Amino acid sequence: MTATSPPIRIAALYRFARIDDREAVQMRLRDLCEPDVRGILLVAHEGLNGTIAGPPRAIDRVLDGIRALPGFATLEVKFAEADAMPFYRMKVRLKAEIVTMGEPDLDPTSNAGTYVSPADWNALIADPDTIVIDTRNDYEGAVGAFEGAIQPNTRSFRDFPEWFRTEGRALLDRPNPPRVAMYCTGGIRCEKSTAFLKAEGIEDVFHLEGGILKYLETVPEPESLWRGECFVFDERVAVGHGLSEGTHSLCRGCRMPVSPEGRASPHYVEGVSCERCHETRSETQKAGARERARQMQIAETRGVAHVGQTLLRPSTTED
Repeated sequence: MTATSPPIRIAALYRFARIDDREAVQMRLRDLCEPDVRGILLVAHEGLNGTIAGPPRAIDRVLDGIRALPGFATLEVKFAEADAMPFYRMKVRLKAEIVTMGEPDLDPTSNAGTYVSPADWNALIADPDTIVIDTRNDYEGAVGAFEGAIQPNTRSFRDFPEWFRTEGRALLDRPNPPRVAMYCTGGIRCEKSTAFLKAEGIEDVFHLEGGILKYLETVPEPESLWRGECFVFDERVAVGHGLSEGTHSLCRGCRMPVSPEGRASPHYVEGVSCERCHETRSETQKAGARERARQMQIAETRGVAHVGQTLLRPSTTED
């Protein structure tokens, strides 16, 4: 990029909408992204999910093309900017689900819960007749959560149905069942989770429109019920109110977030390991990580990108 070049626009998107011919949509998306858009898009019968980056006009071209698809006129998109391209290639993949829950008969396109705007979220979750469930994974909840939220502490989103059937349902077993409010990072997991609860017979289910990110972007910090930071699936690692970059970094060994306190651990080695993975990584793995970190430092000094930077990033999609 030159000093006069426009910045790279990053677009994180998803939409639950029925796709009958996945292969045709896959080919259409590949054509739309050529030659200057990179990232990853997932195509399933239930919809689209992914993150793409490129010049602003190119991103607009792709988004216009997606919105022209049947059912995608109201595509959910979140934008960010970068000084350099964060991806090395463009991938358009066919998947069974755009966010993996492992419930093949679930239809989130027609049976999700009720959206609640960030402006109305505080009143809902402060009501004693509402229980709040975090649909994210354990490491995400450890970085930050809404005040009073129930943490399933799942290792992956695929574990959520079993948690609800074995533990979560008992939370609703009352003479007057409470309302259920669910949330996630950008909205996709809580939207699918509410569809799952409704399929399980729970009707009074709500989810945060736009997810935590929209809440942090729009709700003033003095009024916020969010505590901590929000893990994100990009190089920022975590963000706070106003979507300002947070204090967490990423362990390059296990790709888990590390707090400032975690970086003070004697087991934390930049680019190699953290308290979480120190005991599980072999000396051979650690030696390879040290060499990779050295090569990345050399590349940074020379002002060029190293492929390891992309390979070690968090996933570009929620899962």
